[in-house]
Amino acid sequence: MPQSRGLPGPIAALDAFSDRLGKALSWLVLAMMAIQFLIVLLRYAFSVNSIPMQESVMYMHAMVFMLAAAYTLKHDGHVRVDIFYRAMTPRKKALVDLLGTLFLLLPVMLFVIATSLGYVGKSWAIFEGSPDAGGIPGVFLLKTLIPLFAALMLLQALAEACRQWLILTGRLDPECQDHDANEEHL
Repeated sequence: MPQSRGLPGPIAALDAFSDRLGKALSWLVLAMMAIQFLIVLLRYAFSVNSIPMQESVMYMHAMVFMLAAAYTLKHDGHVRVDIFYRAMTPRKKALVDLLGTLFLLLPVMLFVIATSLGYVGKSWAIFEGSPDAGGIPGVFLLKTLIPLFAALMLLQALAEACRQWLILTGRLDPECQDHDANEEHL
């Protein structure tokens, strides 16, 4: 788990926020599994079907996936397909990460926010609900996860960019960053 030791206050605060949010969201996975088990049990053992229960699993899955993405970024858990990165020095990795954040991650997240606000706004204007009878009347809340995801990713991306800048300028020891601690090596 990456440590926030030696980081300026705002970066450490963003890291702590991402950690707390990610750990809180991890409990939704357990709830999602229990509800899915109950759905299957009710359907096949008692021939009872519940659309709200089915949709609640979808809502929880969306929350876990969208809102925990910043936590995954903080812990360097996103999938990488690299040939050269693994063999790089910590400073070169910091440079690659900084450039990737500045020229890929930040622009894409800004694009997601810009293009989703109208979509989400229209959904809020009509308080869009489930298209299924008896479904959860909160599709507008589900769609709100899109710009919220991008905003959380932007905040964590800024923290990561600052962290990489501090490593590049020699103000942060790259060895105190355990991003690769859980990486599998073949």
